[in-house]
Amino acid sequence: MSAGHAQIELRVVSKPDYLAVARALVETAAQKMGFDAETAGKVVLAVDEAMANVIRHGYGGKEDQPIWIRIDPIKDEGAAAVQFVIEDQCAGVDLGKIKSRPLDEIKPGGLGVHIIQEVMDKVEYRRRDDGRGVTLRMVKRLVGGGSQTGEK
Repeated sequence: MSAGHAQIELRVVSKPDYLAVARALVETAAQKMGFDAETAGKVVLAVDEAMANVIRHGYGGKEDQPIWIRIDPIKDEGAAAVQFVIEDQCAGVDLGKIKSRPLDEIKPGGLGVHIIQEVMDKVEYRRRDDGRGVTLRMVKRLVGGGSQTGEK
């Protein structure tokens, strides 16, 4: 994982059952850092979708690969915010292909990226500093941008 001094860090293996642990952590942290219950729930959904995408698409369902999540209070454009960073060691992920499917296609699945982009104020994908995997940085502002009401 990248160097840093996160307020909260969790490392889990890519077993879908462990997503419940990450969801509980994110929900508690989001509320402790100032989000109301509704916004915290939306943040949990976005983080869960991101981690599920790592397991499903990045690791091809392998249940023994690492996923890290860091949660930090930050300032974003002068506003109080919380940064959620998810890192993996997925090989060969084409960052240019990470996108939502068209919403008018009626079929199950494929909405994770859309949900993440709708919930969060900033979403950035990049290669990890060590070149082994992807870093997803998501920022949700506490004030401004309608974060507490769910509006953007």
